[in-house]
Amino acid sequence: MLVIKRKQGESLLIGEDIEITIISAENGSVKIAIDAPKNITILRKELYKEIGEENKSAANLDTSILKSLKKK
Repeated sequence: MLVIKRKQGESLLIGEDIEITIISAENGSVKIAIDAPKNITILRKELYKEIGEENKSAANLDTSILKSLKKK
């Protein structure tokens, strides 16, 4: 993991087409702006994990429901 110290108004580049700018830092919270191409998906990590858990639970379907429907 790369750790970079930045001040408000400073930026960093990822590759040639993603720029992250520090908008503000106060009370233990940092506000950032991300400039990236539209084809790049940007998700908060906690949301990404939640989507993964939802996908896992959806894949664990109770097949007994399907079997009971088939009998009818």
